[in-house]
Amino acid sequence: MGDGAPMRTRLTRRGMLAAMLGSAAGAALAGAPTRSLRPPPREDALAARTAAPLERILDEAGLSGKVAFAVADAETGEVLEAKSPLLGLPPASVTKAITALYALDALGPDYRFRTRLVATGPVVDGKVQGDLVLVGGGDPGLDTDALGDMAGRLRAAGVTGVTGAFKVCSGAFPRIASIDPGQPEHVGYNPAVSGLNLNYNRVHFQWKREAGAYTVSMDARARKYSPNVNIARMRVVDRALPVYTYADAGGADEWTVARPALGKEGSRWLPVRKPEAYAAEVFRTLARSHGIALPDAAFTSAPPRDGTALVELESGALTAILRDMLKWSTNLTAEVTGLAASAARGAAPATLQDSAAEMSLWARRELGARRAALVDHSGLGEASRLSARDMVAALLKAREAGMLPGLLKDIPMRNEAGEVLANHPTKIRAKTGTLNFVSALAGYIRTGSGRDLVFAYFSADLDRRAALGPEDGEIPDGARPWKAKSRLLQLRLIERWGTAFG
Repeated sequence: MGDGAPMRTRLTRRGMLAAMLGSAAGAALAGAPTRSLRPPPREDALAARTAAPLERILDEAGLSGKVAFAVADAETGEVLEAKSPLLGLPPASVTKAITALYALDALGPDYRFRTRLVATGPVVDGKVQGDLVLVGGGDPGLDTDALGDMAGRLRAAGVTGVTGAFKVCSGAFPRIASIDPGQPEHVGYNPAVSGLNLNYNRVHFQWKREAGAYTVSMDARARKYSPNVNIARMRVVDRALPVYTYADAGGADEWTVARPALGKEGSRWLPVRKPEAYAAEVFRTLARSHGIALPDAAFTSAPPRDGTALVELESGALTAILRDMLKWSTNLTAEVTGLAASAARGAAPATLQDSAAEMSLWARRELGARRAALVDHSGLGEASRLSARDMVAALLKAREAGMLPGLLKDIPMRNEAGEVLANHPTKIRAKTGTLNFVSALAGYIRTGSGRDLVFAYFSADLDRRAALGPEDGEIPDGARPWKAKSRLLQLRLIERWGTAFG
């Protein structure tokens, strides 16, 4: 799926970006050794001796597993300090920074996703003389309110029904049942991916106990509209574990939940595994509320060859989408933008792994991330590998092109009690990444003296992660303390770098 620009325009944009990126930063990191480096400038070496010793910081962290990092001068690319910079570890959601660069390069900052209502015939006496087709363009931010707006605009165009079929087309991207099959089935951050995505492909589950019995609802909740849905169903059952079970019932997602886990009342988002059917049901309900009668949906992968777009909805610009993705770390957004970028380059990936392989090749070629090996665009898959050296190389090139620093979020410095140090002289713009027993942080530092640094930090206890089983649940024992230790180590290292190299 491209952006409608002629191939010549796209190639020109990519060529300009390649020229902007250049190769100086990659050359500066080309010889990064595998052991800790001692910064050669005399003033940096003197400052480093006044900062907390690196070995002591690492020993006091008490963090199991592997730690790798690199920090470089943002202007020259000179590596100032590193530990195991060539060690490939899971980057978790730091991957999204690579995805943002990949999407910007292929699609351009003004790219917009489109969702359309296409009629295959004219509207006569309120009825489409033919089919009405809801055509998805992959918009990751499409929500129930947006579909409600489309239904309202369709009614304003005079439509009250159809003589043919109501069809739903999601063929812009392949349908993928979940981002990472290794995740617990019920986590909302691991939904299906499709060419038609609604509410980040999540359904809202709510429960309340009254007179000893539970009432439950499943709805497509947004700010204005919250229609109940039948495509996702929930039963409360008497058991201790597992808390949730999922079954594909053909026409619906069938869920059960353990009664003792619910308490008096509450709610949570669950993943949707049938995104096209979910969007179709919600749109039919909203259309009916606007006086439009539609038959049950039929599903197709190909948009109509001939027809008229009665309603078209455009997403925000890609830069705004990516900024939100990096702020909130939305996995669906990362996967959709990554797939769109691969399609714009002429690839036809059937899986996320196929598309991520294209992105890895691009990162090795264009960003100098010579060993990048990614299995998705969000970082949810634990099999992805990225080194601190390669991440720093990518960040240096992105800074040179002015592409990424403005999209990253501010990360406040904190003390060891976790309290924000609002007036701390060191400022950070970065992307975080977290899986169970995996923690990462990468981005840009401005020291109190105004010197700019680029850094990447990866840590993982892969043995403890490999030992996890379904019985360990969403947050296994020991995961939170391990993460807290890793994040404290990140901040102590940044504190050191701000002192030693500022």
